[in-house]
Amino acid sequence: MIRSPFSLEGKTILITGASSGIGRAAAVECSRAGAARCVLVARDTIKLNETASMLDEHTQTIICSCDLTDTKSVEAMVAELPKIDGVLCNAGTNRMKLLPFISESEIERVFSVNCFSPMILMKLLIKKKKLNNPSSVVFMASISGHSNVSYGNSVYGASKAALSAYMKYAALELAPKGVRCNAIYPGRVETPLISSSPVDEEMVKMDKEKYPLKRYGDPKEIAWAVVYLLSDATSWMTGSDLVIDGGRSLT
Repeated sequence: MIRSPFSLEGKTILITGASSGIGRAAAVECSRAGAARCVLVARDTIKLNETASMLDEHTQTIICSCDLTDTKSVEAMVAELPKIDGVLCNAGTNRMKLLPFISESEIERVFSVNCFSPMILMKLLIKKKKLNNPSSVVFMASISGHSNVSYGNSVYGASKAALSAYMKYAALELAPKGVRCNAIYPGRVETPLISSSPVDEEMVKMDKEKYPLKRYGDPKEIAWAVVYLLSDATSWMTGSDLVIDGGRSLT
């Protein structure tokens, strides 16, 4: 039997923000793609266990309740990790406010979760030699930091743009170690992060009309791209931007 290059068979995958949304969908799809082990990382243990219950029986799960903005907690988590074949840096947050009203603490929080914590996690994974050669890292960026500029989203967009730039440097520096780094740029996806935003239903309806496909994405549609980038099918792909936005960047 010929093994599919799109399979994750035998691989150990670490997923941050795995308690809901794209992170949860990615864990499920990685399991369906044959991942031997999924390391699920988030702050909410109950929700992580819910995610674990959705995975196929063949996939071993490791639950890591960790605040990724707390470096000491991340250090302790990394020290206990097995060797990793793939990483999805997905944990994210947002504060939608116009420029004059965003506070310094909110800026620090958004950047800490969206940008600084993946940088610290990567630093520790590398220093502790937790990434196999070869391995793949996927950063969850956003079209908000790429091409789609909108009112009230400046800090989120800036944090994702910074993460995108970091991905390029990581791809260059880690290539000799066999570590590939790529980023996904989703448009709006139906996740708790979107549903908790201060945008009313009529505004959401109008926003969806700006998408050529006339809808927001489903988390699994992003998760399938995560599996693709973690698989051997992309073994000669690093430093790349993968936009998945229902055509929003065209308008």
